[in-house]
Amino acid sequence: MLEDISGLRILIVDDNAMNIDFLNDALSEYKKSIATNGAKAITIAESANPPDLILLDVMMPDMDGYEVCTHLKSNPQTKDIPIIFSTAMDELEDRNSGFALGAVDYITKPFEMLEVKTRVKTHLSLILATRKLAALASNP
Repeated sequence: MLEDISGLRILIVDDNAMNIDFLNDALSEYKKSIATNGAKAITIAESANPPDLILLDVMMPDMDGYEVCTHLKSNPQTKDIPIIFSTAMDELEDRNSGFALGAVDYITKPFEMLEVKTRVKTHLSLILATRKLAALASNP
């Protein structure tokens, strides 16, 4: 039997310690990894134990979230990991850019705890449901 959503892993990627603390607290019931820059996020995502979902800040030094997303979506090993952008950039054009790169959702800052929890729970539930369907399909 597949695990429940609390067994799924989330990668939080943000260069701001206050944002990391907020997300870590808001998502306390889940397993989490933390990255404070894009390069570390890629390393974690490409590891032997990749996350099931990535919360990815857009505005970071050196490598922004759009670059990280582009890299992950071009890698066969990481292309199917759902990415939720988290950013203060809240114009329609910004959201559309994120979706065009392959993000599944977009959360704007400042964060609202119930919204973050609900969106993450929804996407983790979708991941689990997809896995269950795939398991059923492969074992008729």
